[in-house]
Amino acid sequence: MKDIVISPIDITIILVYIVGITLWGLAYSRKKTKNKTHEDYFLAGRKMTWPIIGITLYAANMGSPALVGLAGDAYSTGISVFNYEWMALVVLVFFAIFFLPFYLRSKVYTMPEFLQRRFDIRSRYYFSFITLVGNIIIDTAGILYSGAIIVKMVFPSLELWQIVAILALITAAYTITGGLSAVMYTEAVQGVLLMLGAVFLTFFALQKINFDIPRIFAETPKSMLSLIRPMSDKSMPWLGLVIGVPLLGFYFWGTNQFMVQRVLSAKNTDHGRWGALFAGVLKLPGLFIVVFPGIIGRMLYPNLPSPDLIYPTMLFNLLPVGILGIVLAGLIAAISSSISATLNSASTLMTMDFVSNLRPGLKPKQLVRIGQIFTGIFVIISAAWSPLIADFSSLFKYLQMVLALISPPVVAVFLLGLFWKRSNATGAFSGLIGGFIFTLFTVYVRFINPAAFPWLAHIQFLLVAPVLLTVTAFIIVPISLLTPPPPVEAIANYTWSRKFFKEESLMLEGTPWYKNYRFQAIAALAVTFILVYYFR
Repeated sequence: MKDIVISPIDITIILVYIVGITLWGLAYSRKKTKNKTHEDYFLAGRKMTWPIIGITLYAANMGSPALVGLAGDAYSTGISVFNYEWMALVVLVFFAIFFLPFYLRSKVYTMPEFLQRRFDIRSRYYFSFITLVGNIIIDTAGILYSGAIIVKMVFPSLELWQIVAILALITAAYTITGGLSAVMYTEAVQGVLLMLGAVFLTFFALQKINFDIPRIFAETPKSMLSLIRPMSDKSMPWLGLVIGVPLLGFYFWGTNQFMVQRVLSAKNTDHGRWGALFAGVLKLPGLFIVVFPGIIGRMLYPNLPSPDLIYPTMLFNLLPVGILGIVLAGLIAAISSSISATLNSASTLMTMDFVSNLRPGLKPKQLVRIGQIFTGIFVIISAAWSPLIADFSSLFKYLQMVLALISPPVVAVFLLGLFWKRSNATGAFSGLIGGFIFTLFTVYVRFINPAAFPWLAHIQFLLVAPVLLTVTAFIIVPISLLTPPPPVEAIANYTWSRKFFKEESLMLEGTPWYKNYRFQAIAALAVTFILVYYFR
C-alpha cells in the first residue's frame, strides 16, 4: 500500500489530543489519590457509576484490536464476525443476573480471589497465573500490535518493533503513576470518541458509494451477509456459534480480570448491573458502524495484502482533513488507555493474589509500589511478544484462538462453583490442572502432530472450547463426589440458589420499570433477537 501523507492540521490535532488527555489523566490521578489506599488505586475506591462502567467496558473491548480485527474479518469472511458482538450482550445479561451480585457482595479485588473464597488458595494461584498470561500475550500484546499497524501507516519509515517499543514506553510511564480511576475516566472519553470515529467512517464509506445501500447487498456474496453459517463454514459454523462463542464470551466478560475489574469498582450492585447491560447494548450498533464498513471496504479495496489493513486503509483514504486527525487521535490515545488498563489489571493480580498473600504485613503504599515494578516487567514481555501476532492471518482470529484454548477449564470451574454446591476445592483444582494438561495435548495435536488425533486436529477452533469444557467437567464432578463436600456455611455466599432469586424479586417490587434490570435485560434481548433474525 502507498505511503500515507498526513496533513499538518491532522498531526497537530493528534499531538494536542494525546498530550492533553494524558496530562488530564495524570492530573486527575494525583488530585484524587494523594492518600490513596490499594482499594483506591486498584478499584477506584468502589465508587464508579453505571455510565462510566458501561462505556469503559465497551471502550476496553472495542479498542484498536477490535476495530482492526472486526473490520478485517468482515472484509475476508463477512458479517458472521458480528456474532461475537451480539452474543456479548447475551453473555452480559447472564453475567449481570447470576454472577455479578456475588462478585460485588464478596468485596474481592480479583477473580482468582473469588475462586479462593469458593474453593481454596490453589485455584486462586492457578487462575491468577493463567489470567496474567492472558493479559500479557492476548490483551496487551494484541493492543500493541494493532496500534502499531495504524501508526506505521503514518510513519512508514519506522519498523514494527520500534513502534511497539515507543507505545509501550509511553504507556508504561502513564500507567505507573495512574490508578484505575484515572484509567476509567480517560477510557470513557476514548469510548465516546471511538464510537464517533466509527460513525464518521461509516458515513464517508457510504458517501464513497453514493449511499447506494442496495449495491452492498448486490455486490456482496449472499453467504457473507448471513450471521448463521452452515457447519461447513470455516470461520463460524452454527454449532460453534451456539456452544463455542458463549463459552468464550463468558470467560472474557465474566471471569477475565481485565474486564471484570471495572464492574468490581461499582458503587453498588444496581450500578454494576446497569453498567454491564449498557455495555452490551453499546455492542449492537457495531454491525453497522464497524462490521459493514469492512464489507464496503471489500468493494472499494478488494486486493489488500492483509485483511487487517482494511480499517486503517479506509481511515486514511476516506476521511477528510480534520476529521481524520480527530479519529486517529482517538485511536492512538485508546491504544495507550487500553494498554494502561490491561497493565493495571496485571499489577492488581500480581499484587493482590501473590504478593499480599506471601507478605501479608505490607502497607498499602508498598503494595502499590510492587505492582508498579511488575508493570514494567509486563510491558517488556508484551512488547517482545506482540510482533509475533503478524504470523496470524487475522488479528481477531488470533485473539479468539488463544482464548479458545485457555478459557474452558476456568469457565467450567466458575459455572460448577456457582450452580453446584457439591463441587469442592479438590475437584476444582483437579479440573483446572487436568483441563490444562488436556489443553497442552490439544495444542500438540493441532499444531505439532495432527496425525495423532485427526478429529481433534481439524475440528473448527470454536468447537475445541466445548470439548475442553466437557473434559474439565468430567474431572471435577467425580472427584468432588469422591471427596468430602465443602462446609455449607463456607460456600453459602458464593453459590446461587432460588432463595436469592426470591429475595431479589421482593426487593424489586415497586421499582420503576426503567430502573428494573430484569426489564432492561428482556428489552435488550428482544432487540438482539430481531437484529439476528433479520440478518440470519
